[in-house]
Amino acid sequence: MAMREEIGRIFDLPVPMIWKVVEAFHLDMDKGLAGEESSLKMIPTYVGMPTGGEKGDFIALDLGGTNFRVLKLTLKGGRKALEPVIMKFALEKKQITGTAEIFFDFIADSVGAFLEKNNLTGKDRLNLGFTFSFPIRQTGISSGILMCWTKGFETTGVVGNDVVKLMNEAFARKRIDNVKISALVNDTVGTLIAKSYEDPDCDAGVIIGTGTNACYPEELTRIKKWPALSGKKGRMIINIEWGNFDKLISTSYDRQLDEASDNPGQQILEKMVSGMYLGEVARMVLSDMSSKKEFACVSMPGLFTKGGFGTEYMSDVEADVTRGLDGVGDILKKLGCSQSSKEDRGLFKDICGIVSCRAARISAACIAAIVTRMDPQLENAHTIAIDGSVFEKHPTFAANMRKALDEIFGVKASLIRPVLAKDGSGKGAAITAAITAKK
Repeated sequence: MAMREEIGRIFDLPVPMIWKVVEAFHLDMDKGLAGEESSLKMIPTYVGMPTGGEKGDFIALDLGGTNFRVLKLTLKGGRKALEPVIMKFALEKKQITGTAEIFFDFIADSVGAFLEKNNLTGKDRLNLGFTFSFPIRQTGISSGILMCWTKGFETTGVVGNDVVKLMNEAFARKRIDNVKISALVNDTVGTLIAKSYEDPDCDAGVIIGTGTNACYPEELTRIKKWPALSGKKGRMIINIEWGNFDKLISTSYDRQLDEASDNPGQQILEKMVSGMYLGEVARMVLSDMSSKKEFACVSMPGLFTKGGFGTEYMSDVEADVTRGLDGVGDILKKLGCSQSSKEDRGLFKDICGIVSCRAARISAACIAAIVTRMDPQLENAHTIAIDGSVFEKHPTFAANMRKALDEIFGVKASLIRPVLAKDGSGKGAAITAAITAKK
């Protein structure tokens, strides 16, 4: 039990430490906006917030992983929209490991199938919003250079090139001539715009799923790396790329995971928060405890294999509220422990809870930094639109985040409202196309 207490201590993020995170986050935000060396890229997106009055039919291509969607959204104005018409498609290995032409031709064929099924082929020009949820250096509202692939993608000929140009070339090859890509956004920006169209208090978008990121609208006068904006009024959404934030206290387990990763020294926050890594952090702690005989169960070989304990297992463990923790026992069997005591199961659940609670508190700290950046005295209401499997499906994550915000802000915490904005990225891309078309 002594080791369990030590794990709880090193993963703890008390309120005084959270305020230090907020301060460090603000400093990196300033540096990023000034074009100085910073762990936060603070990428301008070239798009502002919707008014809620946008109208018309718009389509979106929502590409953030091997499964992607094409949708049509009808905006009615008055912050109202019809339910989108959606078709889903799946990329296969030959597309994500092949050439740019193979990759984009398949996507163009999918868009063409959507247009045909919904009688949109050959109609008046359609403005399309393109959600491309990979690291890009945005060069305009409808242009951006892929900086690197993530999520297992290895398609050649895309890194270093404008993804909108490559998509347009595929449309031309497939003779899709009534679609104009009006806006390029990432999933975080799409989530913010989708929710803010219906809720004027929404001023931050966050993704907490396989990866993690956030965005918010910034005053033009504070984007100092763009001298041309000096003196101009208005706001532009900034893609923070907060997954790379590196001013957090790491444990030996975090450092070990980072060193063994494909990108050591990068995406430090993401490695403590996102679904891609949370289970692995827990596995490393649990395997260390197992090797030190903290569990009565003598053998759990599944814990000693990298990737052997996924984040979905973590969720299942923490969701088990049976008296005997029978569900935890079943997972222990999958890891090689045929007979486990209730004490083993309880300890196993405790450790998973410690790791996920830290992730929720880190997320709350960074949300606190964004909100106090926009509203230092916390005088206004702020809806935080959040999408992603960890926030949506993990049984304690949202509650732990809420608890942390309550601790940070006290009675004023009620002004901050984190809400699930499911599948907002596609809707947001369509609305961004509407904003652009209006201009």
